[in-house]
Amino acid sequence: MRKFNIRKVLDGLTAVSSAASASSAAQQQQAGNRESEIQETLQSEHFQLCKTVRHGFPYQPSALAFDPVQKILAIGTQTGALRLFGRPGVECYCQHDSGAAVIQLQFLINEGALVSALADDTLHLWNLRQKRPAILHSLKFNRERITFCHLPFQSKWLYVGTERGNIHIVNVESFTLSGYVIMWNKAIELSSKSHPGPIVHISDNPMDEGKLLIGFESGTVVLWDLKSKKADYRYSHDEAIHSVAWHHEGKQFICSHSDGTLTIWNVKSPTKPFQTITPHGKQLKDGKKPEPCKPILKVEYKTTRAGEPFIILSGGLSYDTVGRRPCLTVMHGKSTAVLEMDYSIVDFLTLCETPYPNDFQEPYAVVVLLEKDLVLIDLAQNGYPIFENPYPLTIHESPVTCCEYFADCPVDLIPALYSVGARQKRQGYSKKEWPISGGNWGLITQSYPEIIITGHADGSIKFWDASAITLQVLYKLKTAKVFEKSRNKDDRPNTDIVDEDPYAIQIISWCPESRMLCIAGVSAHVIIYRFSKQEVTTEVIPMLEVRLLYEINDIESPDGEQVPPLPTPGTGSNPQSIVPQSHPSTSSSSSDGLRDNVPCLKVKNSPLKQSPGYQIELVIQLVWVSGEPPQQITSLAVNSAYGLVVFGNCNGIAMVDYLQKTVLLNLGTIELYGSNDPYRREPRSPRKTRQPSGGLCDINEGTMVPEDRCKSPTSDVKDNSFSRSRSSSVTSIDKESREAISALHFCETFTRKADTSPSPCLWVGTTLGTVLVIVLNLPPGGEQRLLQPVIVSPSGTILRLKGAILRMAFLDTTGSLVSPAHEPWREHNIPEDKDEKDKSKKRRPVSVSPSSSQEISENQYAVICSEKQAKVISLPSQNCIYKQNITETSFVLRGDIVSLSNSICLACFCANGHIMTFSLPSLRPLLDVYYLPLTNMRIARTFCFTNNGQALYLVSPTEIQRLTYSQETCENLQEMLGELFTPVETPEAPNRGFFKGLFGGGAQSLDREELFGESASGKASRSLAQHIPGPGGIEGVKGAASGVVGELARARLALDERGQKLGELEEKTAAMLYSADSFSKHAHEMMLKYKDKKWYQF
Repeated sequence: MRKFNIRKVLDGLTAVSSAASASSAAQQQQAGNRESEIQETLQSEHFQLCKTVRHGFPYQPSALAFDPVQKILAIGTQTGALRLFGRPGVECYCQHDSGAAVIQLQFLINEGALVSALADDTLHLWNLRQKRPAILHSLKFNRERITFCHLPFQSKWLYVGTERGNIHIVNVESFTLSGYVIMWNKAIELSSKSHPGPIVHISDNPMDEGKLLIGFESGTVVLWDLKSKKADYRYSHDEAIHSVAWHHEGKQFICSHSDGTLTIWNVKSPTKPFQTITPHGKQLKDGKKPEPCKPILKVEYKTTRAGEPFIILSGGLSYDTVGRRPCLTVMHGKSTAVLEMDYSIVDFLTLCETPYPNDFQEPYAVVVLLEKDLVLIDLAQNGYPIFENPYPLTIHESPVTCCEYFADCPVDLIPALYSVGARQKRQGYSKKEWPISGGNWGLITQSYPEIIITGHADGSIKFWDASAITLQVLYKLKTAKVFEKSRNKDDRPNTDIVDEDPYAIQIISWCPESRMLCIAGVSAHVIIYRFSKQEVTTEVIPMLEVRLLYEINDIESPDGEQVPPLPTPGTGSNPQSIVPQSHPSTSSSSSDGLRDNVPCLKVKNSPLKQSPGYQIELVIQLVWVSGEPPQQITSLAVNSAYGLVVFGNCNGIAMVDYLQKTVLLNLGTIELYGSNDPYRREPRSPRKTRQPSGGLCDINEGTMVPEDRCKSPTSDVKDNSFSRSRSSSVTSIDKESREAISALHFCETFTRKADTSPSPCLWVGTTLGTVLVIVLNLPPGGEQRLLQPVIVSPSGTILRLKGAILRMAFLDTTGSLVSPAHEPWREHNIPEDKDEKDKSKKRRPVSVSPSSSQEISENQYAVICSEKQAKVISLPSQNCIYKQNITETSFVLRGDIVSLSNSICLACFCANGHIMTFSLPSLRPLLDVYYLPLTNMRIARTFCFTNNGQALYLVSPTEIQRLTYSQETCENLQEMLGELFTPVETPEAPNRGFFKGLFGGGAQSLDREELFGESASGKASRSLAQHIPGPGGIEGVKGAASGVVGELARARLALDERGQKLGELEEKTAAMLYSADSFSKHAHEMMLKYKDKKWYQF
């Protein structure tokens, strides 16, 4: 494959010299001076590739943490990802290089730092004081496995529990181990004859930092005195422990066990629990113990000043609740609320008013991290309502099967979609503000509207506002509601061609200007939608059934004619439906009893109420033919100016006039060629090669794009749910005989070499690299458009490329993109007055191009991109003036012609992981970067480029990754990203007196430095753990500088006790956060100001 280094591409390369290698001199001469008129402005320095943001729910979450002062939430995943959430619109994604699962996260509260513990026994310190967080230090444990970590509030010493039952202590500033170790055998001594198991809990007594509570998995709990290095008390229970939580007064703690019980212990009574509770156990008579329940995986014990404490737990349901959904239980006084969740609970945290563990906790909400959702429960309102989640975490509500990305849309689109989507919102949410409110938004440097459309397995379509690197759902459309639902599997029609998800969306075609939407679904169905702000009730759903047949041995059949016979009433699923078809047939099964003329889905025959938004204009379904299921649709295009929709599969192509509701064209792929067919095709033996399903398979040897369409859109998610029903069984047919339609493009251009003016036409690309042109003869506008037929006829023009055709576009003489004609949007459900009608008669379709119509007639260029190469063809002469072989050894998965910096280019994503851009029309290589290899079909199916250097793909079943290939956006990205850390004062400690305020506010404080420092405890064994410095760089220096700013802020708080207002210092502190360079000067001024004062003068 030809590699182009981004920096080494010669910008001075002229269009002609580039063409010399690609096309013959004769062609060049003929193309002549015209090409040299086009000034190409894009150069390689306009391009740079970088990831921008990741949206959606963190895939396979495994850990959760919250900073109660900064109000930032962190989620770790099984693939080593770290997602940080602040206020809506402030999000951040980071990745641990090892990819190991995150087992625990611990914030350094209000310090702008986070410690992550991974399954590969590494600890990492993240600096969150920069827009893109980075690792400052890492520590790799060599001999022991990490199971639990605990970092006390305002402490720099992290307790690390291991699988062997030992506790090591890490200094989080230097990320070095202390020589102080609590060995398991010393902790339990003779209280147990066997090993107590791994550490499952560590916490210090809220009222005495010198006492450490250690929970072992087997059921033993030890209260360890850090100073005397011995156990004060040992608490033994015969059920395994899952979690432990303190009462804030430090006199009681609660344990959750594997038999569904909770035990509450008085600290000074280690012999037996003060109380045992089985929250979900059935109380038996005769004082017997309740039946055992499922394990309580986590418990939290939170106190309130005004009333009873809250005990919140996950798990613990009785074993007879088979099929019951996972639950979170909230016990408050005598009331017990059981809150059912949609997915299993990974972790939960109670959000409290204070960060201090020795104060009344005053819990106000619970964050519940589920396997596929994030739920926040309001504890302050009756009934515990949930908060409305403002983050875009519902991308995967139903698995994503396709997506499209539109940048620089009409400005009125987002408000229009938002207004119809606002009516779809659920009621009953908490009235309070979303409590995760940390961080600050970045600067908005991009002002153009961006929309992402996702198609889903359940037939739903979601429109998202994606402007300025944010994401917000605008509107959801359910396409399945037009069809009859089968209530159970027995009711299912035997015409299904897929086992699951019969409504899954495969292709989306959308015209943003006219707002016309067209979708193709997995059951060989196409639905056309029109946008309206009015609610309507459709009495009869307009529908057509199309019989698309592939016959080689029947070329002289009547469906070679362009004008179809009169529509014949058929026995479709809808009594009112008209079935225009080339081979009229009025029976649902042919003479030999095979299924015939029936669609895969049944359209509802009752009136359909359609809310404001997208409303059905027409439903088109392909039908079974003589026992053959319809093949799935492989390409789709809609044009609002012409009132046409066209779609194709591996059998052929069909064009429908959606205004007149008639089929205009229904041709097998071979019949498109007429007598010009370049391939020798074997006649098909009757039904020997019947596919059990509608899959398009094995079209080109060594290609993956066609095969992709044989795979389930949800196969990544649902264990290959479609794979059985779409197996590849075309092997016995000659490969060429399954030529599919792979690209469709409506345009106004030259259809034949002899043309002197452009006319409306359709360009058709196939998987064998052929481009064919179909001429459209449209009646005049207004009422005549609805009365006279549209006449379509093949032009005879055939162009050839290597590999399946992916994308086509047209340039005018100035090299500007000629957009397909479109109707401007208008409200169809309001009767027009007379003046409006006259206007609409005169209204001409809009074709957006900078050049005038006179210039269009001079010359045009067709840009065609296939899996292997790109060509620019001069029209009407049809000479290939530029050619670029994009890849020899791989193939292009996605190619888009996009605008960037007031110019246009071709952007390609190859299966070998390369992203490339080429200038137009000369196809000079401008960018070639190895980005990511194709690891699964989800990426191939969802990758798309759009204008202004934007692109996206589905990086996991729940997340969208956005990237940019624009140098300008890369440079502005830092400004656009939100800030996670904001300088916030730490709340006052409870009952703060003068000395307590000075020494940290605990009832019994501890000089940990004296205990764990090197002078007291010695050095740790070198072989135990290995320190790895992180790649913090200059950002790390800034973070360290702002860390000292935090120290200064704390000093200022102490000074405030004496009423000394340091407004001057306040300003300097804020300034230092943003400028590491001026830090030393400010610190020096501080030192001079206070150097002669004694400690007690503060």
